[in-house]
Amino acid sequence: MEEEGACIYKGVKYVVITGGVVSGLGKGVTASSIGVVLQSCGLRVTSIKIDPYLNTDAGTMSPFEHGEVFVLDDGGEVDLDLGNYERFLDVKLTRDNNITTGKIYQSVIEKERRGDYLGKTVQVVPHITDAIRNWIELVSSIPVDGKAGPADVCVIELGGTVGDIESMPFIEALRQLSFSVGKENFCLIHVSLVPVIGVVGEQKTKPTQHSVRELRSLGLTPDLLACRSTQPLMDSVKVKLSEFCHVPVANILNIYDVPNIWHVPLLLQKQNAHEAIIKQLDLVSKAGPPELKAWTEMAENYDNLTNSVKIALVGKYTGLNDSYLSVVKALLHACSALSYRPSIEWIAASDLEDECAKTAPETHAAAWETLKGCSCILIPGGFGDRGVPGMILAAKYARENKVPYLGICLGMQISVIEIARSVLGMEGADSEEFNPESPYRVIMFMPEISTTHMGSTMRLGSRRTLFRQPGSLTSKLYGNPEYVDERHRHRYEVNPEFVAELEKSGLQFVGCDETQNRMEIIELPDHPYYVGVQFHPEFKSTPRKPSALFLGLILAATGQLEGYIHSNEI
Repeated sequence: MEEEGACIYKGVKYVVITGGVVSGLGKGVTASSIGVVLQSCGLRVTSIKIDPYLNTDAGTMSPFEHGEVFVLDDGGEVDLDLGNYERFLDVKLTRDNNITTGKIYQSVIEKERRGDYLGKTVQVVPHITDAIRNWIELVSSIPVDGKAGPADVCVIELGGTVGDIESMPFIEALRQLSFSVGKENFCLIHVSLVPVIGVVGEQKTKPTQHSVRELRSLGLTPDLLACRSTQPLMDSVKVKLSEFCHVPVANILNIYDVPNIWHVPLLLQKQNAHEAIIKQLDLVSKAGPPELKAWTEMAENYDNLTNSVKIALVGKYTGLNDSYLSVVKALLHACSALSYRPSIEWIAASDLEDECAKTAPETHAAAWETLKGCSCILIPGGFGDRGVPGMILAAKYARENKVPYLGICLGMQISVIEIARSVLGMEGADSEEFNPESPYRVIMFMPEISTTHMGSTMRLGSRRTLFRQPGSLTSKLYGNPEYVDERHRHRYEVNPEFVAELEKSGLQFVGCDETQNRMEIIELPDHPYYVGVQFHPEFKSTPRKPSALFLGLILAATGQLEGYIHSNEI
């Protein structure tokens, strides 16, 4: 029988990741990697990402502002770190696994309007902090790995850096959570920077000391430190950090720069991070020794790859790689599976346009030279008309010169517009998004979509695509002659009125939705690989399960597609 007042908490245990000094240290990769190591010990893991911004979700954010918007099966538009969690942990998260200030305040205000607070003054403490705690406790108990019952551990990443004004309610809520669940159910890992200043090359601990002091002043004491550095930390630096931050030397982890991020879980395992976390969470009897053999092989095999394949990524957000993070990862997964390194050539679509030839001829010439030097071309999703003429030129080049091509979402729509103009002679053919007065609106605004609200009003989440032609190339790549489930994020679609005419050009619409009116996949049968899809296959690609369509692109680019299809014939 439990002693009176003793902790009898039996719920999910928590590993909380905070960050200090500067943003962009890799808290997301650290959180994902900790999850991988704990999974390798036989523990079930789920994840929550806290974003302190006031937006209710990431849906209306510019890719330049916050990187890509990652889409989940349930249609949630969330932070890109949830993509890291899904790829690393092979789980399927929900929109509620991403908590934002906007979501919390919205839920509290809705309760206040209903009268749930019985006339009390609604305040940050306790109402906002209680809402945060309740949200965490509810979501952490929802299984995300396809098994019944809650996970053993929930890894929570707090976005931003400690000391940010917008993070304060979350810090307080986490402090309260640590107190309510007890020390043996709460492990705090603080990610901080250990920079090297000046020519002497000395590793400086002061930024981390200040960051930990700030955290402690807010009522949270780190159990482990994860120190980011370019080179391994010196032992004397670890001792100094231990003395000033009140963390045992054994609990000071060092995440230094590695050849690829798949090494980070291995780095943590070698430093026995799992042992410290498992001991802190009193999971010694439940956890086994880590089993990371397959993960080790994957990381080391990639390091030893010597052959590469040049991929032209023609987009409008090429100034920030995180804008297309899932696309980049899907290319990495596909290339790695075929023993290649991806060599991505980032081409700003606007640089390919005729207008650029007049204003910046050298930039224009260099962009075209780069495009022509690549083995395949990919046009990803996007919104707005900037760069569209350049994308159309790239799609035309790929079609006419038999260069393997993959168009995703906007990339598929670009292909339809290009073929309508170039092959069918529909002068001025366009999308309603770019020219609502076009005489040939081959791409139309979806009738059920709101014209007044931007957030969460698109066709979102996992939807079924039926194959109209079971023997099509894409159905063979997916290994299913009937259907495929992929994630969507779009407001526009191919205009059904033009489908029959477009098919006369040789373009084949090989996939459609369950109503059979909405076209989802296009192919050109007399082309080595010319595929366009309305959905986003990159969102479901993982290191161990590369996306079928990205795999097809790289197979075609390296001359292996025909042999692969023949050996995997349905």
